[in-house]
Amino acid sequence: MKELIVFIDSGDTLVDESTEVRDENGTVQHCQLFDGAKETVLKLFEAGYTIALVADGKKESFDNIYRQHGLSHCFAVRAISEIVGVEKPSKLIFDDAMSRLSLTERDFGRIVMIGNNIKKDIVGANRLGIISVLMSQSPRYNMHPKSTEETPDYVVSEPGELFSLIEFLEMQLKNKKRLGMLQFNS
Repeated sequence: MKELIVFIDSGDTLVDESTEVRDENGTVQHCQLFDGAKETVLKLFEAGYTIALVADGKKESFDNIYRQHGLSHCFAVRAISEIVGVEKPSKLIFDDAMSRLSLTERDFGRIVMIGNNIKKDIVGANRLGIISVLMSQSPRYNMHPKSTEETPDYVVSEPGELFSLIEFLEMQLKNKKRLGMLQFNS
């Protein structure tokens, strides 16, 4: 099992929101993923990473999206704002994913949050000391941080770049742990 835990957003991170088809209740019925998104999630899963969906939206939308694309089995847990009752950057949505994965604050340094929204994904991760990765492909959101709190630790421009970054971060964590620089709950 890998040391690094991957938290990932959905809309405009994996899912191209401009392709979403919604019903009268606003529930996504189907959509397209960004090029390389499905392959990257599968590759992370097959490599042994624990993946948690940490996303704002409706549970039924995420059920539909990830069933459509054959990725439902890749997520160990799903922390969804509709169920948790808060949206990112609230600590509570991150806490929900962490508690269901039996993680504590001691594990913050081995969690990476990947998302496209500086004000939600990056700020939420940075406030907790979680490694933050900005997926900069979305044209919908400002990609220019205005403060340290909004500044991601890493930036990738497409899903295909994620696997090599995650593998690099995994190697760094293992090296630090081997040197006694980090101690986790595992």
